[in-house]
Amino acid sequence: MDGGAPYNPRTVEEVFRDFKGRRAGLIKALTTDVEEFYQQCDPEKENLCLYGFPSEQWEVNLPAEEVPPELPEPALGINFARDGMQEKDWLSLVAVHSDVWLLSVAFYFGARFGFDKTDRKRLFNMINDLPTIFEVVTGTAKKQRSSEPQIKNTKAVQSKDEEEEGLEEEDEEEHGETLCGACGENYASDEFWICCDICEKWFHGKCVKITPARAEHIKQYKCPSCSNKRIRP
Repeated sequence: MDGGAPYNPRTVEEVFRDFKGRRAGLIKALTTDVEEFYQQCDPEKENLCLYGFPSEQWEVNLPAEEVPPELPEPALGINFARDGMQEKDWLSLVAVHSDVWLLSVAFYFGARFGFDKTDRKRLFNMINDLPTIFEVVTGTAKKQRSSEPQIKNTKAVQSKDEEEEGLEEEDEEEHGETLCGACGENYASDEFWICCDICEKWFHGKCVKITPARAEHIKQYKCPSCSNKRIRP
């Protein structure tokens, strides 16, 4: 369904890489591409599913026709609930089901290729170190972090050269739990970040297509999700 050749990861590292790619695609659908995702989930259409692919892409499509399917299938009929609840609640519901699907796919590969107890535990620990899609979409991951980054510019985290290597390491330790609202990855002092003035989530500039130069001219930054919010009937 992703238009590529079948991909079967066989090691713990390969399965985790597959998991991260699919996860990134799903997060993209529910955050930076949320308007497009919303439009594609038309309740008038048949049962639709949200798929994430190892290539970090996403797709809304009908479920697989083969029985049993090649891989575990995501939640069916996500489009039917779209107009029956608030958008943020609907997105949170889709996020929860997406988390469940990601785990089922990862451990399907583990079962298929004979992961033992140690492999399964290692795979789970690697997955568990990442915030869930639900945590990223709802902002729960941000609330769980130990501290906010101490930034002089409240709108953007500028990349800068540390005067001493020790300062950079200290900065990483202090702010390492800050998570990007788009991809869910951790804060890093050598990357450009920007904060949404509405929802107060932080984003990699590259994830929301904002450069440091462009940020200098933004008086109030709204992330893609906040920019696309409107009252739903």
